[in-house]
Amino acid sequence: MNNTIKQLSVFLENREGRLDEVLKVLAAGGVNIVALSLADTSDYGMLRMIVSEPEKGRASLKEAGITAMLTDVVALRVPHAAGSLSKAMHQIVEGKVNVEYMYAFANGSDAAAVLKSDAPEKVVDILKKSGFDVYSADEAYRANQ
Repeated sequence: MNNTIKQLSVFLENREGRLDEVLKVLAAGGVNIVALSLADTSDYGMLRMIVSEPEKGRASLKEAGITAMLTDVVALRVPHAAGSLSKAMHQIVEGKVNVEYMYAFANGSDAAAVLKSDAPEKVVDILKKSGFDVYSADEAYRANQ
């Protein structure tokens, strides 16, 4: 079983209405956004999302002339307890894997921390051997339902 999930990413020009356009396309396609992160500079933004149907989301955006890509990420199951994320990240550092970026969302009784690294399967292996769990694609794409 593959323990990575697909993240939908869109490169946005920093202009009025661009984010609204992307969100409208996904809504019209019936694609639910479970989590998102928006990072920006003065010229552009990078919208990263976990959605209900990543392939359908990318196809809907492509039809609307918006370039989107799918990236393999790991959704770490983080218990709501002080120090949980710190312990998990320590294990990843000890495993000598670099985390490029991370964002989190509440997911029922736990939280999910979405991690991007150059070795997602190694991250999954390290986490599972350390007693942590990761969300399957099915769980992540239907968060909080």
